[in-house]
Amino acid sequence: MANLCAAHVLTLDGIRQLPIAELELLIRPAGYFRQKAARLKGFIEFLDAHYDGSLTRMFAQPTEKLRTELLALNGIGPETADSILLYAGSHPVFVVDAYMRRILHRHGILPATAAYDEIRSLVERAIVGMPAPVPKAAPSPLAHSPSRISRARRSAASQHFNDLHGLIVSVGKLHCHKTSPKCVGCPLAPFLNGCEPAV
Repeated sequence: MANLCAAHVLTLDGIRQLPIAELELLIRPAGYFRQKAARLKGFIEFLDAHYDGSLTRMFAQPTEKLRTELLALNGIGPETADSILLYAGSHPVFVVDAYMRRILHRHGILPATAAYDEIRSLVERAIVGMPAPVPKAAPSPLAHSPSRISRARRSAASQHFNDLHGLIVSVGKLHCHKTSPKCVGCPLAPFLNGCEPAV
């Protein structure tokens, strides 16, 4: 990201105009740079062909229609599609990641082998219809200035999914490790009947 920003190409048009060899060089530190460059170019081609290059038009589509289109693109799986929908498009979908799987399994809610869409559906059914989040009295210090996407207006459901995913990631990083979970001090510990062995 820093390389793309420094080269002034961290825009749709910047990536569109950049020769793929130059794009590969800029994203090389991220690993799998050839695949990622091809996928970025493929996404831009999709956006241009279907939505005249407009993210606004793309994100105005119904969630399930757009999700199906994103999943049809090379290199975009359910987690990436839902991340695009939630974080870039403010669509009310929940992003299922390894942390969520691990927490649900350790709490005996779903087996570790549960399908992505089964987990997503379970969380979405639980969240939809909840009241809007209450704004915090004093915002916590930020590591960086919020982006335009971070400042975008969201529906109550998409804000809930956004906040929940952020909290799940925090619990996963701080407590629910793949091996040697740290249940002491975990905010979810009261809901767990003893810390289960790592899976």
